[in-house]
Amino acid sequence: QVQLVESGGGLVQAGGSLRLSCAASGRTFSRYAMGWFRQAPGKEREVVSAISWSTSSTYYADSVKGRFTISRDNAKNTVYLQMNSLKPEDTAVYYCAARQVDYGFQVVFTARDYDTWGQGTQVTVSS
Repeated sequence: QVQLVESGGGLVQAGGSLRLSCAASGRTFSRYAMGWFRQAPGKEREVVSAISWSTSSTYYADSVKGRFTISRDNAKNTVYLQMNSLKPEDTAVYYCAARQVDYGFQVVFTARDYDTWGQGTQVTVSS
């Protein structure tokens, strides 16, 4: 099983950008589908984006399409979330998650299907 550590969160003004990173250690990272989720105070955890281990398939929540980009570098055991045109409603704790899969094209975008989570990183967007 991999261990995940997120970084890159912080405070940014509306319209700004941040890049989150999720570094994985342990097992073979390239066999894991990865996802980014977020949870705002008083709200349920929601999917933001997900990527297959082959990078051929990606998923984005409607709320972030056109603004966020997920990517991964299997050689560096890292998945990224580039967040542009940030809005105050993007404020949340962002978590990365991993799930070992059989096929390179598989994208996992439901929280209950992930079995490994990072500790989260806070993103705050001021208006």
